[in-house]
Amino acid sequence: MHKQRLLGMNPSELREAALAASLPAFAGGQLAKWIYQRREGDFAKMTDISKAGREQLSQRYEVGIAAPLDVQQSSDGTRKYLFPVQGDAHNAVEAVMIPDEDRKTLCVSSQAGCKMGCRFCMTGRQGFHGNLTAADILSQFFAIEEAPSLTNAVFMGMGEPLDNWEEVKRAIEVLTAPWGLGWSPKRITLSTIGVLPMLKRFLDESRCHLAVSLHNPFPEERVEMMPVQKAWPLEEVLSLIRQYDFTGQRRVSFEYTVFSGWNDTARHADALVRLLRGLECRVNLIRFHRIPDFPYGSASEEKMADFRDRLVRGGVTATIRASRGEDIFAACGLLAGKHNL
Repeated sequence: MHKQRLLGMNPSELREAALAASLPAFAGGQLAKWIYQRREGDFAKMTDISKAGREQLSQRYEVGIAAPLDVQQSSDGTRKYLFPVQGDAHNAVEAVMIPDEDRKTLCVSSQAGCKMGCRFCMTGRQGFHGNLTAADILSQFFAIEEAPSLTNAVFMGMGEPLDNWEEVKRAIEVLTAPWGLGWSPKRITLSTIGVLPMLKRFLDESRCHLAVSLHNPFPEERVEMMPVQKAWPLEEVLSLIRQYDFTGQRRVSFEYTVFSGWNDTARHADALVRLLRGLECRVNLIRFHRIPDFPYGSASEEKMADFRDRLVRGGVTATIRASRGEDIFAACGLLAGKHNL
């Protein structure tokens, strides 16, 4: 049986943990500082807590920072980490650290596998194996070599973050709270296919940036690749988003993976312009990375540039996202983790 993990707890919960270990309530604040600000995972090194108190803590709890099982490095400097999922020896998830000049962005996973079933995504094709806890999510931030120098985070790894919003929210609270890492919410972007009930909660309960997986402006075509179009139609997702202000510091962007012969025509670009008209946003065009048993390939560089230019002429800000870590299967849509470790 696993000990309860302190990673992911807020100060109030840490106070309760301290009291349960026969420590004074103020030890909860000490624990928060040691875990989140000093990033210490060993009770024995928390020297302003009594030795007896540390022994009580170690009997009842663990900090819960899980070390990666494996790390791979790409030729472009991208690093992919493999993490265990607490309580399940057969599951693992991947996180990707992407360096770019003075930025180091962590692409973090929120679930083992995914329920959404997008046909072009390796994670979606493996099925769903469970939600990550806040501790599982935060381990990806705390246990990697680059942890102290991370500048940004994107919840774009394995899983649909809004399908596990409660635990994702707890992790974001640790990242942004003054008692945690103290990050600005502007340093964090959450990507979703548009889980409507939770999307409203995310927009109301956080100030992080939003990225929406769009991929096709035509509902009858989008549903071919993204079954969730039936449950949460893109039109309803956009209707909700239009109720919020994205003209200030908070941003909304749309992810559009470009497939040769499926969604890369002038007809699609023009429909996308109409769909997003009047919304302050950006479209990120993503190169598709071919996966087994899938009928479509990548659009050519020329085709992607033409598509981008047509969006820009229509008044939509659009960029082609640089592909990173493809040689270690760390690029968009390729994360799959390992099973039966």
